Amino acid sequence: MTRLWDISPPVHAGAPVFPGDAHYEQHWAATLGPGCPVNVSTITLSPHTGAHADAPLHYDADGSAVGALDLEPYLGACRVVHAIGCGALVEWRHVERAVDAALPPRLLVRTYQRMPVDRWDAALAGYAPDVVERLADRGVWLVGIDTASIDPAESKTLPAHQVIRRRNLRVLENLVLDDVPEGDYELIALPLKLMQACASPVRAVLRELRTEA
Repeated sequence: MTRLWDISPPVHAGAPVFPGDAHYEQHWAATLGPGCPVNVSTITLSPHTGAHADAPLHYDADGSAVGALDLEPYLGACRVVHAIGCGALVEWRHVERAVDAALPPRLLVRTYQRMPVDRWDAALAGYAPDVVERLADRGVWLVGIDTASIDPAESKTLPAHQVIRRRNLRVLENLVLDDVPEGDYELIALPLKLMQACASPVRAVLRELRTEA
């Protein structure tokens, strides 16, 4: 059996969100009972809740909404690299060893020993913008991270996001990579077809690569 790693944090009323963003809420519109055959709920959440894909509209006034994006970057071979305890930024020295001729077009970086799924971390690690630039030069289409943003939480200029915009890359944030060894995998993290949204939650999964018999 092919092994799967679920790299999505749980989404519920206590799930942490960026300060000022909408918390997850759920209300029951109908409940099972003598006069009702089903449970039906209404949920309210930010599209940046849990594991999510940023759309260009998030950081570009003229950018595409998430529902208009090509799905290919979110499905296929990827590499997981550990930069645990890297500090404020993932720098080139943290990932350089994993960049070789066989580098897949998707790179996910683990910065936490244990990803804080139950609290907001204001000291989250982001990508140094030159790392995103150099990865794009080497054919990477998508970068991911186990924090809530590829830029530091206090940043007002979002330099890593601006490299993503300029180089037309894609982003996954809030991944849980705690139990994933370094190496190559198949990534499956498809965003919803939300035609006006700046992001979309994803159920992000890694699958071990199949080897020829």
